[in-house]
Parts: sequence; structure tokens; C-alpha cells
Amino acid sequence: MYILHQIDMISREESFKLLNKYLKNENLIKHSLAVEAILKEMAKKLGEDEELWALTGLLHDLDYEYAKENPEKHATLTAQILEGLVSKDVVNAIKSHNYQHTMQTPETSLDKSLIAADAVSGLVIATALIVPSKKLSNVELKTLINKFKDISFAKGCNRKKIALCTDVGMEIDRFLELSLHAIKRISDTLGL
Repeated sequence: MYILHQIDMISREESFKLLNKYLKNENLIKHSLAVEAILKEMAKKLGEDEELWALTGLLHDLDYEYAKENPEKHATLTAQILEGLVSKDVVNAIKSHNYQHTMQTPETSLDKSLIAADAVSGLVIATALIVPSKKLSNVELKTLINKFKDISFAKGCNRKKIALCTDVGMEIDRFLELSLHAIKRISDTLGL
């Protein structure tokens, strides 16, 4: 009798090596680490596979430096790089975070959570950079919520994408709190 197994995912260590192979910009690496932290925390809260979700966050922008001049290729190149290394769920989520160009409609909780985490990470970091200490430890949830509501602040952070958290059953304020907490836990790694 033959039993079919789902593809074994590459390890966190292998994923981090892959990330450093394709991304040279330190801020992009830090962004990937922030999204990884948020998705891992979301998975824990939602009863999902923490390792799978974290890996998705870590690898979601793998091709960013190669595709920055051709946004229509972003996520598609990552999908090609990851073929056979991760599950289809991971590949689909990564493609869906650039749905405008990949035509991969975000459908699953992972898809929507990646889009929300990708967007909120920038808001959290931008908020940290305006506090006098420039430290995540000094960012209060109240401040983050106010900055979310202030559409003139961090204009590049798409609030509609952040609001996708509601599609997976998480209120925006709760999602902002979870994201802030998750990123604070890796503040030393981020240098914030």
C-alpha cells in the first residue's frame, strides 16, 4: 500500500538561508522577519499551523529585489523558487499577496492574513520610528490605533489590506495589538 504524503516543508533555518540568498537589503529582511512573527502569532490565535504560517511570512517577499522594476512578476518568481520546497498553501498565499498582478484571489485565512500582516508591519515600524526613543518597547497600543486611523500617517500602509484581518475573525484593534506584541518580541533582531 502506498501512502501519499504532503510535501515536507523546508526548515526555518533553510528558509532563512534562502531569504538571505535572494534579499540583500537589510530592511527587506527585517520586514520579512516582522511578517513572520505576526503570522506565527496569528496562527497561534486562530488554531492554525504556526510553522506553515510563519514560513509563509518569512518567504513572502523572496523575489522583491528581482521584481521591483516589474511588479507583475512579484510573487510569481517566489512561487517558482519555492516549487517543491513548500506546500501549495504557502505558494498560493504568497501569490495572493500580489493578487493585483498574479490573479491569485485571496481565499483562505492564510492568504488574507498574509496580506494584512504584510501591510500592518509597515504601520507598526513607522509608529516606532516617530516615538522619541525610536523603540518598539515604547509604542503603546493606543498610539498604534490612532496612527491606523490617521490616514495621513504612513500613507503607504494600505488600511484596507490591514482590515482583511476581519475576514479571518479578528477585530482590527485586536489585530493591531497582536501585531505590535509579535513585533516587539523580535525588536532586538530588528534593531528597534
